[in-house]
Amino acid sequence: MRPMMWHHYSGMAGYPLGGLLLIVLLFVAAAGAAAFALRGPASPPGRRDAAAILAERYARGEIDDEEYQRRRDQLSRP
Repeated sequence: MRPMMWHHYSGMAGYPLGGLLLIVLLFVAAAGAAAFALRGPASPPGRRDAAAILAERYARGEIDDEEYQRRRDQLSRP
């Protein structure tokens, strides 16, 4: 009796776990790329620190309303 030879292509059906893993991996990569693209430009770290220092000085009463608003406007300019 001759052994039977199976010559067929099962595609992804032969590897259901690998196919599922590939689909999940592609989905995660697409979601990560979308999140990276939608995040927008990062603000420079120096400006965030300066704004926090200005707010602290205002909260302590070291500067008045007018001075705070003037400096805050200067910091928000590009």
